Amino acid sequence: MTTDTGTGTSGRRLPSGALPRMILLLAGLAFGWIAVSGMKELSSIIGPIFLALNLIVVAYPIKTALVRRGMPQWVGALLATLAVLVALILFFWSIVWAVTSLVNELPHYGSKFDQLQRDGLKYLERFGVDQSTIDEQLRSIDSGKIMGWVTQAASVLSGVFSLLAVVVTMLFFLAMDSMGFSRRMEIAGKHHSGLVRAFNAFSHGVRKYWIVSTVFGLIVAVLDYGVLLALGVPLALVWGVLAFVTNYIPNIGFVFGLIPPALMALLDKGVAQALIVVVAYCVLNFVVQSIIQPKVAGDAVGVTASLSFFSLLFWSWALGPLGSILALPATLLVKSLLVDGDPESRWANAFIAADPTTAETETVESCAGLEDEADDPATA
Repeated sequence: MTTDTGTGTSGRRLPSGALPRMILLLAGLAFGWIAVSGMKELSSIIGPIFLALNLIVVAYPIKTALVRRGMPQWVGALLATLAVLVALILFFWSIVWAVTSLVNELPHYGSKFDQLQRDGLKYLERFGVDQSTIDEQLRSIDSGKIMGWVTQAASVLSGVFSLLAVVVTMLFFLAMDSMGFSRRMEIAGKHHSGLVRAFNAFSHGVRKYWIVSTVFGLIVAVLDYGVLLALGVPLALVWGVLAFVTNYIPNIGFVFGLIPPALMALLDKGVAQALIVVVAYCVLNFVVQSIIQPKVAGDAVGVTASLSFFSLLFWSWALGPLGSILALPATLLVKSLLVDGDPESRWANAFIAADPTTAETETVESCAGLEDEADDPATA
């Protein structure tokens, strides 16, 4: 009996110097794990930079539209960047406005707080818990733990401001580079057209993703505002705006948007109305954000709903909280570079593309906008 070490499992002889497919697969997995581990260690840098790239990609059509109308390149880039900064300012101002409105409104319900406390104590007395027991438990709380919580909260707040500083700084650098972006892509396309098509597909997909997220945010905000208005909850418009803003935080964002209106309903209308608000928010946000939006967003960027959900889990682990917001754009970038940009890897679209029959066609057609810009003298 003889063996042929130069043949594969099908009996065909491997080319001279070629490695078995299993070895290549294991090596690819090993290199992938090293890359992801390094990304996780540098998540505080990679996350903000990738967010800034997303924002510039979304705002890039503003710049090209202004240049086509005769504006200089630097003016178009500056105005596009200012539009992004205004959007960021409005985002965080909305959160501050909601928190400030809640803080200003709470003092008007001092008597309701006292009544809720008395009712709560009466309810707890049924289970053998009285005021002295509660006071004893409160005295047993370690002050060091409280200071630890305060320190953690301050650290989180400091991290948010640091993230913003990196994002804003990176935005200006990317804006300056975007002035010659069309020309750079045209030159790159002469040497590696597949890579250019992949990046252009990523750009189109990212814009679709943020548009879908914004549209669904408006839908959720209108529905939540309608429920709060019907129930007579104070500051319904404020909580509607907060629901829109928190929609950009997948899955857990609606929890942050739920607490203030539920608290106001509890103080102003009672426990029953507060429970109605909680149930309404949970139903509306679960149906829209957890069932409909992932499917539509996945279709918009060209991935399946299952991959969309897996992306949320994976990138949240790899990039932290910011990864939950950037999950689908990050997956789209990987798909564009490793699958759509490589003709030999496009078979993977059969398993990960939302519509595998048109995935390759869309990849090629997505380059049309870039080619038009490259041919336009105004952007050359």
